Amino acid sequence: MYEHPAPASWRVALPHTAAAVPVARALVRTALAELEHTADSDTAELLTAELVANAVEHAAGEGPIELVVELMPGGCTVEVHDSDPAPPGDLTRPAAGHTDPWQEHGRGLLLIRTLSSSCGHRPTASGKAVWFRLSAVPRQRPPR
Repeated sequence: MYEHPAPASWRVALPHTAAAVPVARALVRTALAELEHTADSDTAELLTAELVANAVEHAAGEGPIELVVELMPGGCTVEVHDSDPAPPGDLTRPAAGHTDPWQEHGRGLLLIRTLSSSCGHRPTASGKAVWFRLSAVPRQRPPR
């Protein structure tokens, strides 16, 4: 019988530079692998990279970005905190009009909306947190 992993969480300060993106991806990958968590690691890494890259590119100020990863039996939640109180563009609702699939920018929030179980943002004492949740993926039974 499979037992669900116990809830666990990580909180890490990242630099307000592009170097934060691969560090955040590695942290999420390691957290999910070490606990043999059932959330999809590839999707978690991709969406984490999008949130961190958005914070680096769009958040005002030079303060650090904070990555919070919470693993629960039903899935995982990833939050990215920054010092800019302005909400992210069209995270929780589709953009007006048609998104050009060939444009270089603007698809990150669409990916987060489409691939996550849920997503959103909330104000914090020092700015905002943008988050997504992934539901656990059912484990495959080994062949008999």
